[in-house]
Amino acid sequence: MSAMLPAAQALARRHRLQWWEALPWVAALLAFYLFPNHLAFGTQLLITILFALSLDLVLGYAGIVTLGHAAFFGAGAYTVGMLAQHAGWNEPLTGLAAAALVAGAIGLASGFVLLRTHGLTLLMLTLCTMVLLEESANMGHRYTGGFDGMPGLLFKPLLGAFSFDPLYFRTQYLYVLVVLLLCFVLVRALVYSPFGQSLTGIRENLLRMHAVGAPVRVRLVVVYAASAAIAGVAGGLFTHATQYVNLATLGLERSAGVLIMLILGGYGRLYGAFVGASAYMVLEHFLAKAYPTAWQLGVGVLLVLVALFASNGILGIADSLRRRFAERAAARP
Repeated sequence: MSAMLPAAQALARRHRLQWWEALPWVAALLAFYLFPNHLAFGTQLLITILFALSLDLVLGYAGIVTLGHAAFFGAGAYTVGMLAQHAGWNEPLTGLAAAALVAGAIGLASGFVLLRTHGLTLLMLTLCTMVLLEESANMGHRYTGGFDGMPGLLFKPLLGAFSFDPLYFRTQYLYVLVVLLLCFVLVRALVYSPFGQSLTGIRENLLRMHAVGAPVRVRLVVVYAASAAIAGVAGGLFTHATQYVNLATLGLERSAGVLIMLILGGYGRLYGAFVGASAYMVLEHFLAKAYPTAWQLGVGVLLVLVALFASNGILGIADSLRRRFAERAAARP
């Protein structure tokens, strides 16, 4: 029992909120007032952060390697769009709940089958799942709009009072920010819970977790479904914000892009999704303006530098610098 005490104390310290954790949220609120003409970009950034956070839950904490996470993003986006287009269900909050339920159900069903495998086989099967959903959306053009998607979707004012602004994105920005905060609190509580710590154990030593009798597969399927539901929420927010959905929400580019962002920021660290998505999208935004035909070169150079010199993304660099300064401070007389 005494041997477990330091580990429990370390977990309690990590779980305790730190002052710097307020910085991303303060920055997001400041951006709302300081950059009113860039709220459309800011809304897309917040949605991408939520999507990356859902991927971090399975990749960074459970060690589930996936290249088809856009399947759940697209499922949530199409759920909201199809309900509004064909059923007249255009209430934002209930539509968002439906997106989470549908994406979570798809994650639960696919995870029950796919998580029997691992490694490269799992990677390819997740990709195949995404492609199958994408092709299903394409073939069901009577309901999904096919390649053209569903433009011009209309939604009721949020809480009956705040109309979605198609020009300045004020309501969309704050709406997405609040949902992101709620999902982040949920994910943070999950990863620091005993369930979350068992996921870390599965990622680090699968055979040992089997040996101690942990229900490994059940826990992996549960976290996969939870991650899918959060990705579905991100997809639903995308449809609410843009009032449009098409096959790009289910594409490989979206899956690969969010994976790159997470690796860039640092996976398995909660705030890696914030840092990676912000660095990638801000750099892409400004480079595309300055060099419309060669902006990908700058993004590629950044990724190469991070891969060569960062053990775990940008946050890994920050941790290395912090440890170095702490060692120097301790070595001083």
